[in-house]
Amino acid sequence: MTTTTLRPPARPGAPARAAHQAERLWKASPLTWFGLVLGVLLSLFPFYWMIVIASRTNDAANSWPPPFLPGGKLGDNIQRVLDNGDANIVKGLLNSFLVSGTITVATVFFGSLAGFAFAKLRFRGKNALLLIILASMMVPIQLGVLPLYILMAKLEWLNTMPSVTVPFLIGGFGIFMMRQYAEQAVPNELIEAARVDGCSTWKVYWHVVAPALRPAAAVLGLLTFMEQWNQFFWPFVVLADPANPTVQISLRSLNTAYFADNSQIFAGTLIATLPLFIVFILFGRQIIGGIMEGAVKS
Repeated sequence: MTTTTLRPPARPGAPARAAHQAERLWKASPLTWFGLVLGVLLSLFPFYWMIVIASRTNDAANSWPPPFLPGGKLGDNIQRVLDNGDANIVKGLLNSFLVSGTITVATVFFGSLAGFAFAKLRFRGKNALLLIILASMMVPIQLGVLPLYILMAKLEWLNTMPSVTVPFLIGGFGIFMMRQYAEQAVPNELIEAARVDGCSTWKVYWHVVAPALRPAAAVLGLLTFMEQWNQFFWPFVVLADPANPTVQISLRSLNTAYFADNSQIFAGTLIATLPLFIVFILFGRQIIGGIMEGAVKS
């Protein structure tokens, strides 16, 4: 004997009400829009203020009340920055491109290799090594300045680009990030299938793992480039020669006078900021796409 369970009939209009509630859930309220607009304005105001001061004379920049509209001296101030022999900002831009680009490529390459190894390969001491890498992320660079400076002096790398490049070719954050992404983005079955087809470990990485890690690699590369472009402390320690600066050291050289020329300082800051804007505009979608894809996978 079979029994049947009678379900109560659906209330009329229930699907429509559910759809309406879902629409209200995802619809932004006026308060949300106000918060977003306010956040955007507060984020953009420092950049707008930088343009205003960079396009004024130094007297106008120091006046009260301060000007809130751009002036017509931007070209003259930029030319003064480019002609400033103490700042040497053109050489600083080229050095920063070289250092940041080299560190970015190395961090992505070695970080993805190590992340793949920690996520998918089996070897003795894997957990201990990973723990050491995580512990290295907790040590600030200031604590290692003295031994690292002595090492650079022993290698005769002071006042050279290798001193600001080699110590940062790989970092714990890049390894940990790529390891976490590879753990979910690369199925074990895919690696086993590649092994069955006769692929070596290097071919598995290059043909299987690297394409799967591309979104995370794009995010890591952009974050690394921006971090190294803004690096000031370590280049300030090891680059004492004003003829061979990075861009941040060049900006500091604009503020060494007794009376600060704010219009020139802000014009130099604008020059140093533009490459980051260009990089973010060209590759910013990779950051958002990589973050969203990682969130979906998790």
